Amino acid sequence: MVLPLVLVVALALVQVGVLVKDRLMVEAAARAGARAAAVEADPAAIGAAALAAAPDLDPTVTTVQIDRAGGQGAPVTVAIGYDEFVNVPLIGWLFGTSIHLDARATDRQEFP
Repeated sequence: MVLPLVLVVALALVQVGVLVKDRLMVEAAARAGARAAAVEADPAAIGAAALAAAPDLDPTVTTVQIDRAGGQGAPVTVAIGYDEFVNVPLIGWLFGTSIHLDARATDRQEFP
């Protein structure tokens, strides 16, 4: 009677560990994207830099949004969105089929 409960708790902990890892990857991607956006204007290069900083994220479910305000010295914000699918069996009812993770990072633009 206790073993199924212990199994579900253990699997839930594994899924939480995966979510924490992916959350850290999303934050790293946002920081890298903001740094790239601070020194260049090409959205494709900014997106590539953000995704390169988080190689474990699936690029097909990752979104990169760039918000600029003005020119040199003004802030630029990069927002990363990621849909994490629940991969651990037997706990889909606990977490749902997917969880949306997002992070934002802001940096000052250095190019004119």
